[in-house]
Amino acid sequence: EVHLVESGGGLVQPGGSLRLSCAASGFTFSNSHMSWVRQAPGKGLEWVSGIDSGGVTSSSADFVKGRFTVSRDNAKNTVYLQMASLKPEDTAVYYCAAASTRIWTIDLSKYDFWGQGTQVTVSS
Repeated sequence: EVHLVESGGGLVQPGGSLRLSCAASGFTFSNSHMSWVRQAPGKGLEWVSGIDSGGVTSSSADFVKGRFTVSRDNAKNTVYLQMASLKPEDTAVYYCAAASTRIWTIDLSKYDFWGQGTQVTVSS
């Protein structure tokens, strides 16, 4: 059975930092491209950051570039999202997702597995 379990969310003040983790099991993690996706209250899903299966190529949306960093540890079947300089508009539920496509993609319809999400709230 496939599991993606996010952790590390919480309440943080503007300008603060958080590190999200996503532990994977039940599928071949090292063959899967991973992304972080968020959903703010009343809004749709929004791709945030992603990393290819080997951890060689990563990318982030413009609105988090320079603030968020995605990484992975294939030995631990875990992907991370280091978030810094957080803003109130970063408040959302953050999901990790896995894709087994041949080429890494930000097309969310190609992602096979999703976690249950972790809440990040940025507020003073």
